Amino acid sequence: MKYCEECGTQLTERALEHEGIVPFCPTCGEFRFPKFNIAVSMIVLNEQNQKTLFIKQYGKDFYRLVAGYVNRTEQLEHAAIRELAEETGMTAARVQFNRTEFFAPSNTLMCNFTAFVEDDAQLHPNYEVDTYAWFSLEEAERAIRPDILAGRFFNAWLADWRRASENI
Repeated sequence: MKYCEECGTQLTERALEHEGIVPFCPTCGEFRFPKFNIAVSMIVLNEQNQKTLFIKQYGKDFYRLVAGYVNRTEQLEHAAIRELAEETGMTAARVQFNRTEFFAPSNTLMCNFTAFVEDDAQLHPNYEVDTYAWFSLEEAERAIRPDILAGRFFNAWLADWRRASENI
């Protein structure tokens, strides 16, 4: 953030006790803490057949996770359930939080969940989805690009899932 969102004055940096260096508006006399977007992404898992859903969007030729922005006042879990329903038509039986990562290109804190679905017959993708595919976990590991955020989320989740499976 380079300019004050209230008055448009260029921000300076000042030390704020217990906070460190924070952007400051000399016109308003106020500290301006950074603002960012919040979004959710989901590893969609059909529990019956242990397959996961990846989608392609926006004309890109690689698979990604179902994702979307969190609405003001919305709980993250509700956003994950809503986005899954909006983009795929499917209902999550439950969701489980996995991890977060800040995605600088869109100034977004991405919050990743697993969305467990029981009935993939509900799948009716909306206009945002170019194409989709269900993958076994092994196929999914090969299908997702490891250098993108979706790949980092999926591969970390898969490693955790494998560790948990070994301890059963």
